Amino acid sequence: MSTSLKNKSLPRRTFLRGVGVGISLPLLDAMLPAVATASQKSQFDVNNPPRRMLGICNNLGLLPEQFFPSTSGSQYELSPYLKLLEKHRDDFTVFSGVSHPDVDGGHPADICFLTAAPHPGSGGFRNTISLDQYIAERVGHLTRFPSLTLGVNVQKGQRSLSWTGAGVLIPCEEKPSSVYKQLFLQGSEKEIREQLQKLEVGKSIMDAVEGQTKDLVRTLGPKDRDRVDQYLTAVRELELRLEASEKWEEVPKPKTLAPAPLDPSDPKEYMEKVRLLYDMSKLALETDSTRAITLLLDSVNSPTIEVQGADIQEGYHNLSHHGKNQKKLQQLEAIDQWHMRLLDELFSNLKGVKEGNETLLDRTMIVYGSNLGNANTHVTTNLPVLFAGGGFRHGQHLAFDTQDNYPLPNLFVSMLQRMGLEADRFATSTGTMRGLDSI
Repeated sequence: MSTSLKNKSLPRRTFLRGVGVGISLPLLDAMLPAVATASQKSQFDVNNPPRRMLGICNNLGLLPEQFFPSTSGSQYELSPYLKLLEKHRDDFTVFSGVSHPDVDGGHPADICFLTAAPHPGSGGFRNTISLDQYIAERVGHLTRFPSLTLGVNVQKGQRSLSWTGAGVLIPCEEKPSSVYKQLFLQGSEKEIREQLQKLEVGKSIMDAVEGQTKDLVRTLGPKDRDRVDQYLTAVRELELRLEASEKWEEVPKPKTLAPAPLDPSDPKEYMEKVRLLYDMSKLALETDSTRAITLLLDSVNSPTIEVQGADIQEGYHNLSHHGKNQKKLQQLEAIDQWHMRLLDELFSNLKGVKEGNETLLDRTMIVYGSNLGNANTHVTTNLPVLFAGGGFRHGQHLAFDTQDNYPLPNLFVSMLQRMGLEADRFATSTGTMRGLDSI
């Protein structure tokens, strides 16, 4: 440590002048969550449609006994929940006995669903890059939005599935109307100029903050210096995002016949929010506006929700701690069944879009699951996971050891390779997903 600071503490205001400016910046529409250099148009080839991914996490999971099949292989018997997806049986694979090695901590594990960073509940935890951002850093320059980060009833600023390489949370967009606006509504010439000016201001602030913090670092000890280095890494990532955004600002947006959605005004309209964000995801993928989307269904942060045909009397989180109470279990089953119905609707909608000889589902890899194997006991093993689409041979139940789990990050390696990316590891993976073959 510098002798000038050895015997006195650094005033908090000094530190804030060094690093607080960026924190206080408003989140501009164009501050996109990936490092990319934008080209002047989407690189969509109708003869070779792109691969995409959609990662969905329900952080209260599903009732295990209703979800997991009792038999394995291609002739497995559909479980009660999977019967609701029966017409898509050949379009998805169900896993059992999978988890993220060393990802523990119960509820905090949701932020690691696509990162697999170990011990999220421990002191000093720092997240790692999420699967979508890994993809976005490599192919995000081909689309207007390198990625989209969405959420339902999300605990703002604390929960997200998307994390940068510097371990910085990317906030979720919760309003379907805002997603629609970003995708399809072109601003006037004046609005475009104003947005470009905002981008220029943002870049100049980033430059100033980086300069101030470099001066500050000289006076800090090793621990504080490491923290500021993490911050500067995030600043540099943001600068690159601003540059990418500027190049796309004047490129015309795609057209759609789909009407603008009306945002549900109440958190209890949880299922309608899920449906609308599925719709927005489909439109974003269909127009090649992005190739990587995440959606966090923050059930922990949801109240007593509305479910068609069911009388839900308690908060979602409270119901998950059912203690085998039959009344609570019945309500949870009704909620879970609607999750499956909405997933069935999403699969059908994606299959309804043709791309050459294939469908949008054939070209889109969908991971649907949870960070909790059983929300009633907070265990983070034997996670309920479905994997659909993307050009793999499906129609099977891959059953691994439910006590000594198989690493779920292996699925992420298979996905990266299917995206055409050279990758043999991701987080705590040990290879590609055993038993999962591409077509």
